[in-house]
Amino acid sequence: MEILYQRSKGLTDTPLHYCPGCTHGIVHKLVAECLCELGVLGDTIGVAPVGCSVLAYNYFNCDMHEASHGRAPAVATGIKRVQPEKVVFTYQGDGDLASIGTNEIVHAAHRGEKITTIFINNAIYGMTGGQMAPTTLIGQKTTTSQSGRSEEHSGKPLRVCEMLATIDGAKYIERVSVDKPLNARRAKRAILRAFETQLEGKGFSLVEVLSTCPTNWGLDPSESLDWLRENMIPYYPLGNYKNWE
Repeated sequence: MEILYQRSKGLTDTPLHYCPGCTHGIVHKLVAECLCELGVLGDTIGVAPVGCSVLAYNYFNCDMHEASHGRAPAVATGIKRVQPEKVVFTYQGDGDLASIGTNEIVHAAHRGEKITTIFINNAIYGMTGGQMAPTTLIGQKTTTSQSGRSEEHSGKPLRVCEMLATIDGAKYIERVSVDKPLNARRAKRAILRAFETQLEGKGFSLVEVLSTCPTNWGLDPSESLDWLRENMIPYYPLGNYKNWE
């Protein structure tokens, strides 16, 4: 019998723990497929964060390392400098990367570290109970902004791609989404290009993926996709922000 589809060899045969409708699983699949297609799965080391994807080391079928909250870029830097022949990536959420880890990601990009970051932005703290994050939108209600985020009180949401694109050491920066098949295909191309940037020794690369959090948004999976399209994409425009070519 002809096999039409099978699990990527870049993923382990382990059920995901994510909430129904969360798109972490889609992004895991895309990253795994890219590593396999590039032929580097056996030479890859991933760094897992603190947050909803804290158990990522259970899912990727490559060597993995756990980092303290926000410190994945620093850990990845050490691994890459000791083993420069390896492909090294971090997989981080917005609470991990854009809050406690902002210093780490900015300076990794500034130094032009030859690592790749997959950044999941769902505009909220997921694992810890749905608190306001640096990426939470104006007016968005969370457990710590029950009247909605206020610009006067909390400032505007942080746009990570736009910020990192201004840094010379950052060589490939793109924002994508996986809310529909066409965007998922575009996301995969961006992740491939980010890893190629590392393989060609150009410098730091990051792909931001807009993601849903139905549980903490208080929406069902279908509604959460609509909310992402109607609210997140207008503020976080999809596209390439830095390309070394």
